[in-house]
This record gives sequence, C-alpha cells and structure tokens, in this order.
Amino acid sequence: MSKWQAEKAERNRQSLARLNRALPRIFPSAVLSWALGRPFVPPTPRLAVDSYWRAHPIRADRLARALAARSGAPSGWTWRLDDNGKHGLPATYRTPPAPYRERVYTLGRGLCCVCGQPVYRFGWHMDLWDSGANMNANWHCACVIAWQFWNAPSDHVRLLRRLQAWRCGQSGGRLWKSAEVDHRVPLSRVEVKTGKRRGRICSTTGAYQTSR
Repeated sequence: MSKWQAEKAERNRQSLARLNRALPRIFPSAVLSWALGRPFVPPTPRLAVDSYWRAHPIRADRLARALAARSGAPSGWTWRLDDNGKHGLPATYRTPPAPYRERVYTLGRGLCCVCGQPVYRFGWHMDLWDSGANMNANWHCACVIAWQFWNAPSDHVRLLRRLQAWRCGQSGGRLWKSAEVDHRVPLSRVEVKTGKRRGRICSTTGAYQTSR
C-alpha cells in the first residue's frame, strides 16, 4: 500500500468513526448506503445528506417541485422582475420563480425559502425523528441542489443528454455535439402569470429548457 493509499484509508477510518458517533438511530438508508460507498466517507450525517443530493440532481429537482406544488404560490403572488433592484426580486426571467425567496412572502425560520415546506433535521424534507422543524434552517438540502440545477443546468449537460436519450427536446432529432442548454419556452414568450420553466437539450434551438 502506497503512502497516499494509507493516508486515504486512515482518513476514511476517522471519518467513519465520526459519522457513526453522530448518526442517529433513524437515518435514511439510501443516504447512508451512498455515504459508505464514497471514495471519501462524509464525516457527518449532514454532509452525507448533502453528498447524496449533489450526486442526484434530477431527484432533487423532482422532489423540490413536488414540495413546491404542495405549498402552492402565495395568494396574490405573480412572477415579476425588479427593474431598479430595490425590491429583492429577480432581475431576469432566467432566474426561476421562487415566491418564498421574496421579502414580502418570506415564511421565516424553519421553512424552506424555495418550496415553502418545513425543514427538518440534517436539511431533510420529512420529520423522521419527531423533533419538529429545524428553526436554524431555511433550505432543504434537496432544494439547494435543485436551485443550483435550475440556475446552472449547463453544469449537468451529460446527465441531461442521457435523460433525453440523446434526442432534442423540441424536434426529437439526435443531439449534435454543439447542442446547448436553453429554455423550452423562449424567454420572449414567457408569460408572467404562468411562471413556467423546464429544461431540455436541443441541437437546433439550443435547448435544455427549464420548467418551474
């Protein structure tokens, strides 16, 4: 065993010991299996949860959408822009609609600023521990990854290509090497009242097009 391999093994031994000490009796099995299979074991449950969602952005995307659908939009809210930057609103429609991130509709501590649902221990979306909402958190781990995914889908081009079976999301034709990530609905046709975005990769129109 080389020196580097020995150092890696020792680091993982220490991380695993820390993880086991901090691990509660109840913990998501999928997250734990993922963490134990990493080349470098996350040393805390919170980092294990974060590592899991970072490796599964599509799952995070779907979960964040489902949680947001459960909350619904606040009464009277519309997707609009901030022309002068004084109201805390997005400056462009390229930013996904997120009413609970706006100052007027902020829900406060313990509730996710993306989906509006309670945030529990370790940034999880369900209260597996009967401990109530985490009042020090305002993001689910999954919603953090989903938000990053929505704002920078180009970082996941390979994943999106595979998800679309290497086909253009609009024309159905095979993706070219020059295919780009873009909106399914051109921003020039976005209606404020609908707030719909989604994502696809397209070789002709440049598309992963974003939905929310």
